[in-house]
Amino acid sequence: MHRLHSLALGAVTALSLVTAAHAQAAGLAREPYLQRVGTDSALVAFRVAAACSPTVYYGTHGSTDQQAKAPNQGTKHAIELSGLEPGTAYTYVVDACGVRTNPVTFSTASKPGVRSVHFTAVGDFGSNSRDQVEVARAMLGRAPELFLALGDNAYEAGTEAEFQRNLFEPMAPLLAQVPFFAVPGNHEYETNKGQPYFDNLYLPTSSTGGESYYSFDWGFVHFVGIDSSCALGLAPTSRCTPENQRKWVEEDLAASNAPWKIASMHYPPWSSGEHGSQLNIRKQFAPLFEKYGVDLVLTGHDHDYERSQPMVGDAPARSGTRAPVYLVVGSGGASLRDMGVSSKPSWSVLRNNGDHGYLDVKVEGGTLTAQMLTPSGKAMDTFSLTKTLPPEAAEPAPGTPSEPPAPGDSTTPPSIPGSSGSTPTLPSDKDLEDPEGLNSVAGGCSAGPAMALLPGALLVLGSALRRRRR
Repeated sequence: MHRLHSLALGAVTALSLVTAAHAQAAGLAREPYLQRVGTDSALVAFRVAAACSPTVYYGTHGSTDQQAKAPNQGTKHAIELSGLEPGTAYTYVVDACGVRTNPVTFSTASKPGVRSVHFTAVGDFGSNSRDQVEVARAMLGRAPELFLALGDNAYEAGTEAEFQRNLFEPMAPLLAQVPFFAVPGNHEYETNKGQPYFDNLYLPTSSTGGESYYSFDWGFVHFVGIDSSCALGLAPTSRCTPENQRKWVEEDLAASNAPWKIASMHYPPWSSGEHGSQLNIRKQFAPLFEKYGVDLVLTGHDHDYERSQPMVGDAPARSGTRAPVYLVVGSGGASLRDMGVSSKPSWSVLRNNGDHGYLDVKVEGGTLTAQMLTPSGKAMDTFSLTKTLPPEAAEPAPGTPSEPPAPGDSTTPPSIPGSSGSTPTLPSDKDLEDPEGLNSVAGGCSAGPAMALLPGALLVLGSALRRRRR
């Protein structure tokens, strides 16, 4: 399904580039953006110029035969699409009280057992710069299933106007087609203790921190979003506290059986950039990441790219030891900055402060492959993390009743430890062109000798079944 979703996204990319002009004509004050997309539901958020009760029309296979209507009149809307199928492409249009937007397509989250996830991530982009627009366009061209925003989403101070001008306008085509999961940066907290950030986004929630910190599963990957400003005591205690957040993160990671775990936050525990490592953040969360098998920690704040070795405590892990890898991906559009130290530290594998770009990650079975790409497609960095996963459970044949589990069997897959490393191995374009052999028979061609033998085989089978019944 994700292969078909990629094709659908590519087909509508050209249409999405003209959505901005069309949206203004349709009376939209803000174009649609996808929020809280899960396996069976999604929010389509947008704003209209004059109060009304708009409708979202949506459906599969390019149709829009279903509808969801705003329950009330107003200018700010987040309309829920419910009863969706997991891992499925949906096309939608917004009827802005009389005039419709262009159709665009997104995919719902895959079921937990699906062992293929593709996402992008970047931070420090909300500047309405040419570089930000090019990075966003390049990310959309990769057709990811979801996008992680790593903070400083709206410079300079996260005001209401800056969210509109520096986030939603320059990144409109991407946000309309790719589900968007954010964490706040320090700049978001400069206005009214982050209130515009929470007013403009509709994020998953946690039991103790609401939208400040949260987690969700996409396929077999568990994602945890952490509010690093909260961790430093910079958020109002009525919203979140460092103690509650750390306790919740530990409980959340301990409860997850997902074979891959990825954390995102703004302040980096490891960085040799202008701001450097945030030791308080490292002290709070690194032991949890190590204890509960977090594979990758994605951060921003420093306007550069940097990858650490697998880290344990305050030093690189011993060779062959599974440990978190820390990335700074702060080159999404804001001005790049000098590194904090002139020479690369021993724990740092690679760093780049000369190119804007974004992280593109594909997790396939026991291999996570990441590329740090410029808008032109040049790879600044490529690495892989690998681990051994148990065999996938066989899918029952259509019409075959499933057998109950044997006594003592568990229906919940265990968390499987493995090893992580960094080897520059990537699938070739040829490998990705037709992995399932979907194009092996051209339309209109003969199916070959096997089909010619099918009628005779059916007669033999029917005769055997009749004899068995006698």
